Amino acid sequence: MKIGVIMGGISSEREVSLHTGQEMIHHLDRSRYEVVPIVIDQRADLITQVLQTGIDLGLLALHGQYGEDGTVQGALDTMGIPYTGSGILASSLCMNKELSKMLLKAAGVHTPTGLCWHGMNDYNPQAVEQLGYPVIVKPNTGGSSIGIQLVHSEKELLAAAQEACGLDQAILIEPYLQGTEITCSIIDGEVLPIIGIRSAHSEWFDYRAKYEVGGAEEKVIQLPPLVEQRVREAALTSYRLLQCKVYARVDMIVCEDIPYVLEVNTLPGMTANSLLPKSAAAAGISFSHLLDRIIDSSLHERRQEWGMVQHV
Repeated sequence: MKIGVIMGGISSEREVSLHTGQEMIHHLDRSRYEVVPIVIDQRADLITQVLQTGIDLGLLALHGQYGEDGTVQGALDTMGIPYTGSGILASSLCMNKELSKMLLKAAGVHTPTGLCWHGMNDYNPQAVEQLGYPVIVKPNTGGSSIGIQLVHSEKELLAAAQEACGLDQAILIEPYLQGTEITCSIIDGEVLPIIGIRSAHSEWFDYRAKYEVGGAEEKVIQLPPLVEQRVREAALTSYRLLQCKVYARVDMIVCEDIPYVLEVNTLPGMTANSLLPKSAAAAGISFSHLLDRIIDSSLHERRQEWGMVQHV
């Protein structure tokens, strides 16, 4: 099978995507796959390169806008080329934090809720004062903690809002919940071992903590049985409600024994320091086997979506 590892892209997470792609290439089983790196530098690259390489499946290593928001998924659907992970709908829903939080909240899933500003014309420090400091300011789309800041007072708010607005047309301002940060990786509807996160250098799990060696302590966490049950239920409810397929990662913070869903990642990082491979390893799944499962499940999922499965 000819696998195209599609990476790069044009979002702010391009560098993370390139690292994810290289890690995938390193671990793909060459006895099973012919591997073709496909580096996307601009929107027009995808269709041209995919058609030129004649791949059988696109292994998506993309992150952020254009790569994780349903755009690439739609292009590959149109070309009839299978790809890994969730389809267009889930990709779009999970990329839009405001919309996904509205759906989660309506379903009874706890999630931090605050303000959504559509540009700096909505800037309202009085509303943030009513929300209460400290707050987290973040772009509505994107990931890898790029453009996200912890704001302790009004004097820090303007610069943080301007930076976030520079990356997205809409930004979120949410209460900063102090608690235990965790992440739940899910593959084929199965919750893998839950990873607890403790940043080594900052108050929260920022970009440096995520991607620098030694930036955070990340290990399987033992939660009280009732709390673990709540965490697993929240993760699976989020995964199913937002129509995720094959695999995803649900990030949460546990505050006073209640798990709050921060976001759902449909194409979580797969770098050497990423959380999904660590969770899989804790379940006895090697990186190579993890990729095999993602590929096999994605092929089955695309066939179902495209009506190619014969039902007996």
